[in-house]
Formats: sequence, C-alpha cells, structure tokens
Amino acid sequence: MIDPRPPDELLAIDRDHVWHPYSSSLDPVTTRLVESASGVRLRLREADGSTREVVDGMASWWCAIHGYAVPELDAAARDQLASMSHVMFGGLTHAPAIGLVERLLAITPAHLTRVFLADSGSVSVEVAMKMALQAGVVDGRPTRTRFLTVRGGYHGDTFSPMSVTDPVGGMHSLFRGVLPEHVFAPLPPHAPVDPVTGVPVSDPGALATWRESVDALFAQHGPDLAAVIVEPLLQGAGGMRPWAPQAVDHLSRRAREHGALVIHDEIATGFWRTGTRWAGDRCAEPADIVCIGKAITGGYLSLAAVLCTDEVADRVSASAGALMHGPTFMGNPLACAIASASIDLLESPGYGGTGAAGTVARLSAGLRAGLEPLREWPGVLDVRVLGAVGVVRVDRPVEGTLHEAVTSAALDAGVWLRPFRDLVYAMPPYACTDADVEVLTAGVGAAVDAAASAERTGSG
Repeated sequence: MIDPRPPDELLAIDRDHVWHPYSSSLDPVTTRLVESASGVRLRLREADGSTREVVDGMASWWCAIHGYAVPELDAAARDQLASMSHVMFGGLTHAPAIGLVERLLAITPAHLTRVFLADSGSVSVEVAMKMALQAGVVDGRPTRTRFLTVRGGYHGDTFSPMSVTDPVGGMHSLFRGVLPEHVFAPLPPHAPVDPVTGVPVSDPGALATWRESVDALFAQHGPDLAAVIVEPLLQGAGGMRPWAPQAVDHLSRRAREHGALVIHDEIATGFWRTGTRWAGDRCAEPADIVCIGKAITGGYLSLAAVLCTDEVADRVSASAGALMHGPTFMGNPLACAIASASIDLLESPGYGGTGAAGTVARLSAGLRAGLEPLREWPGVLDVRVLGAVGVVRVDRPVEGTLHEAVTSAALDAGVWLRPFRDLVYAMPPYACTDADVEVLTAGVGAAVDAAASAERTGSG
C-alpha cells in the first residue's frame, strides 16, 4: 500500500520522530523514501514527488540475497499465512520449524546435529556464548567465563556480542568499562584474495609472527576461556577484511588444546556470500557452534539459528537442565516457512542458471572486473573482492557531509550504497545480472570519485 501523503510530509515526520540505526536524534541522518522494491532495484520517491529506481548494492544489509518480490518466497508467505503466522514455541512445535531444521541440517556439516532457532543474528551470538558458558559448568570449570577473539571483529549490538567486538576500533568503544573484558588476539595478517582460488592468502612470515602472539595469549589465558569466537574468512562490519583460513584454523586448534569451544559467526559470511556455502567450508578445523542469520529468509523476516554438536548440547543441558534462553518469536512459523523456501531456491541446481556456486562466482568475477581498475584511482588504498563482496578502501573516513556527498554520487549513478568508516563497498543480491553488476561497480566508482573530489577541494 502506498501512503497517499506527500513525500515531503512523510520525510518530515521521519526526521522529527523516527530514530534510525547508528544515528543522532540531534542531527538526524538524511533518509530516502522507498516506495517499493522489485528484482534488485529499489524505487525511491523524492521529496518533490518524482521517482527513480536504483540497484540495491547492499541487499538490505546483506540479507536480500534473491532480491525483492521473489515469487517463490511470496508464495511461501501466502501459504503459511493461510494456516498461522505465529504460535509460541514453548511446549508447542509445528511443521515449518521442523522442516526448516531438516533443511539446515542437510546443508551444514554433519557433526552439527542440534538447532536452536533465534530471532536475530545478535541474539544467536548471545545464545552461542551462553552455550559455551553453560558447557563449562558441567565440566566442573565454572571459572571459564572469558572468550578469545581477534581484533577487527563484529558480532552484534547487544551486550554479549558487543563484548567480543573490537573494543578500541569498533563502533561500541563507548561501552568500554561496562562490558565484560575478554581476550583479543592481534588483527589477523593482511590476506589478499587469490583471484583464481577465491581464498584469502597471508604472507607466511606475517602469519608465523601472528601465531606466536596468539600462542602467548592462550598460554596466559587458556584456563579461563570458554570459547574462541570468530567470523571465518571475512570480518564484516568491523572492517570488511578477508583473513586466511590457516589463521582461523590456528585459533581453533589452540582452543581445543586448552579445552575451549570454537564458535563460528557465519551470520554475514554464510549462504554462499564468501564464495562457498559457508566460509567455514574453506577451513580444516570444524566449529563446535555455528551462528547463521541475515540471508536465511532471503531478507523477508528476521530469523537466525544456532547449530551445535550433540556433545555441546548434552553438556549445556546437564549444567542447568536446560539452555536458559527463549525468544518470544522463536521458531516463528511464517519466518520458518519463508526460510525453507529461500533455502530450497538457493540450493536448486538451476539457481541463477548455474547453481549458487556458479552464480556467486559470476558475481565475484564481475565485481573484480569492475572494481580492480579503481586501485589506481586517487585516494584508493585497497580493493578487495571475496565471493559476492566488493570493497574499496579510501584514504579518509566517509563521514558527516562527505558520507552524504558519496551516497548522493552513487544514487546519481543509479546505485544505493551505504559506506562506513573508510570503506565504499557492495554486497549485492545474487539475482544481479552482469549488466546490473556493471551499473553497481560504476556506482562504486562514482562514490569513490566523490570522496577523492572532496579531499581535493578540502570539503567534507
């Protein structure tokens, strides 16, 4: 339904009363009014009543992997609404949740046998951390209350996930002193992505030096650790940094040597985003607990899941008789039905004409072809492409008035982007055609040029 009120009236209400994410109520961010979305495009309505369509380079914060108005997902929603949209999961169950769990177990590593359905990515990390803490109690080691992770990570905005997000360079640094203090290994070594294999590769010398620092931390803190938690292969909102699977595996091995669990946060990296079904597929060491979310429903509804081994589930259950967590919307039937349809679509052999692997490989090649030339542009420090993720790092923070100038430049080129820190990046829907990717990379170029132009003129 389209609200009949003029766009300028709606935008004024938004500016005065709606508090948007990561924004100040004293200085509200500029927002654009979305009228509708279809395929890989957003239809924006301007304050003067005019409209324009732009390619969504963000896939709605990385979750709308199939694009918008997807027939299969629309049908799943309609069919489920005909029976029930929600019912509590405490003491009750239903076919949509059971069916989704079956589908998840079919596409995740075989040693993961238990599934806890959560209602957001951040909540799934909360649950995973609770699992690790409760598992330590049954072993008679209740003092294992700390987590080890790496600098530059991001795991969510609620308190436990914030505590394992970079405490200095992360967006939650103002909560230092309030959050529990965990153990942070140095930033993993720089790992350019091999264009042939699609795998991040670190310099052996740098990797060896980093391993020594990690080993020293385990020697000091090993008895206190409940788990290691990382985003495998790609640090997302903490800086869009690829890192080598060998580094991930080293943390996992050391964790197990010291009796700690291994948690993979695949909320942003899973469902083929980094080039394989799960980023952890490129690692030799398996995780004990895996968090998934974002793309699980194709961007239709909020849903997440925590998968673990029988051993972890048994240890958690023995500690207090139950896992002490129960979201109100856990196992929401509508979300579960759509998620199953999304997974069925993603896992179909004909997905995108080449299957999910081929589709993401095609997107990766298009992103690389369009973005690599920007490496030589003024103000560009780095270009990174991993799977269906394309990143350009520029030489200044894209903030304040510069953020608006860069965003506007991308929109004028027909692309919606949301830069952060010093990064102009794209994580587009898999439904993008080659032509869409060309538009998208040109939009990134326009945004990068706007950032460089502002620096030359001293504005921003």
